[in-house]
Amino acid sequence: MIGKVSKKLRFFCVKMFFDKVGANVNVDQHCYVGRGRIEIGNNSGIGRDSEVYGKLIIGDNVLIAPEVVFYTRNHETKLSSVPIIYQGYTEERPVVIGNDVWIGRRAMIMPGVNIASGSIIAAGSVVTKSIEEFTIVGGVPAKEIGKRN
Repeated sequence: MIGKVSKKLRFFCVKMFFDKVGANVNVDQHCYVGRGRIEIGNNSGIGRDSEVYGKLIIGDNVLIAPEVVFYTRNHETKLSSVPIIYQGYTEERPVVIGNDVWIGRRAMIMPGVNIASGSIIAAGSVVTKSIEEFTIVGGVPAKEIGKRN
């Protein structure tokens, strides 16, 4: 009973803080959304302890496992004469996830990545480049390991 009430309360909060929320959306416990402007489609969910830093667009029927991290910018590192801590951040580059995507546990999605519809991201992967439709990727950095038929 408590779990059902908690889920409804989280959904209410999501509708207040996200830019767009589809039907049958689940954002699990302990998710962190820092400066996030998030759009999430129908039947999609974000797993427990996931983190979102910046603009994230999620399509329909997307499975995001626990502890997935989405970054939309990084530390600036261009000036070797200035400590990195004082250089600020790069310009924000949103992350876009298509429809029918599965992102495995503890994956990291880096700034500007577009994960096309039908793709699978293996657990623990670090995705630094955009992924084509129906592609399975894994590793650090993530590389193609297969295609969905």
